[in-house]
Amino acid sequence: MLVMWGHWAEVRFHSQVAGAYASLGRRIFFVLSGYLITTLLTRELEKTSTIRLQRFYVRRAYRILPGAMLFMAVVFVVFWHELRWYHMAAAAFYLVNYDFAHPWFIGHLWSLSVQEQFYFAWPVVLKKWWPHRVWIAVAAIGVAPAFRVACHFLGLHGRGDEAFPAVADILAIGCLLAFFFKRLPRVRVGWAALMIVPVLLVPVYMGRLRFHTTALLLFVLWPVMHCSIAGLLLHVVQRPYRLLNVGPLVWLGKVSYGLYLWQQLFAFGERARPWYFPLLAVVVAAGSYYLVEQPMIRLRERSVEQRKAARTLVAAA
Repeated sequence: MLVMWGHWAEVRFHSQVAGAYASLGRRIFFVLSGYLITTLLTRELEKTSTIRLQRFYVRRAYRILPGAMLFMAVVFVVFWHELRWYHMAAAAFYLVNYDFAHPWFIGHLWSLSVQEQFYFAWPVVLKKWWPHRVWIAVAAIGVAPAFRVACHFLGLHGRGDEAFPAVADILAIGCLLAFFFKRLPRVRVGWAALMIVPVLLVPVYMGRLRFHTTALLLFVLWPVMHCSIAGLLLHVVQRPYRLLNVGPLVWLGKVSYGLYLWQQLFAFGERARPWYFPLLAVVVAAGSYYLVEQPMIRLRERSVEQRKAARTLVAAA
């Protein structure tokens, strides 16, 4: 919702601060993703002593590809005359974060490209180098600022910000949270309230800078904000608030993937959007969820059950 309404307000009111809050939404998404995927992989490793890579990739493909393929098919047809073959190839192969000239209507796919690259690499890293997992995550946190500085001195300032190494630190903070979750103390309400401060104020500073990176932002404010996001995530997992579990919010969580895909066409763009366009994005996302994503998830579960039955028959034979 931060991304969608931030994009809409950025276009509607020409507000860089609104755009910074859209960026905040993506950063929350990266921390959440690092935490969730690492938690799932850690549980599997503790339970089975291994990580079944094929099973992981197949499950991710069933969940992610159908909705994305529908979105890309529509965009490729509607904006055919504004696309080049390499833009379509970058979108199809999840490399938009390295296509620095991508058009606005697929611009948001850079974060999904980062996500897919994380899905591809991280399970392999955990499986092969599990004893070194913490140090690998810590190294990623150190690599990201160094990569951004290198891009600046190479004249790529602003272009390399979407590359995987530039945002690896945000994912890594979520991964570290998953590793140490059981050992961390409960986050009290007062500390959680304090963590909200940088999450709310750092985007204002980003917007005022018009997204120009400074040493203060890169080495102090962003790390503090990312750690605060992780701390707030820890707090709400330890103490689930009723507000976060009400029906409408749970439903929005279910359709959030499709909402992120489609909001770009309704909330962002080259012209100001009417106030009801974000609501239309919710409607389209719901259609994607119920007509495309859910049927594919059910198909995935049926195929899992069929494989289990087949293994049982083979074992019995």
